[in-house]
Amino acid sequence: MEIIRRAIFDALTTVGVDLEDLQITSAGRREVVRVVVDRDGGIDLDLIADISRRVAELLDVPPLADEFVGTYVLEVSSPGTDRPLTEEKHWRRAERRLVTATLADDSVVTGRIVRTDAGVVEIEQADGEVRAVPLSSLRRGVVQLEFSRAASDSTDEE
Repeated sequence: MEIIRRAIFDALTTVGVDLEDLQITSAGRREVVRVVVDRDGGIDLDLIADISRRVAELLDVPPLADEFVGTYVLEVSSPGTDRPLTEEKHWRRAERRLVTATLADDSVVTGRIVRTDAGVVEIEQADGEVRAVPLSSLRRGVVQLEFSRAASDSTDEE
């Protein structure tokens, strides 16, 4: 699997996308190749389609084709909102999102990520206070789903 991981990683690097996860599992006579990608600014469907074509082209010819006993099914996606925020790039990509963060001391901070820079995540809490939390103090974070948000809080740029 390492040869596949390296080839996919290298191909994605050329288009400015990070390989977040790669899983290869058996499903009957087939193998399922799950590729999870992300980048700053997010991933759209056109990019997912382009990545799918690039990865399929790699997997269809030797030496990577030789890694599969039979056929494979390729699934390419971006991380869901349930992905834990554990690395600086995850926190940066969640800027302006509402998160619940668990700190190393087991305390919890909930608020909107204002900025992530130089190993510090700034989280604006409900009372308006911005708390600067060093990444080294964060155990993990989870993006909170927001089904409706006031128009004045909208993250869409015009």
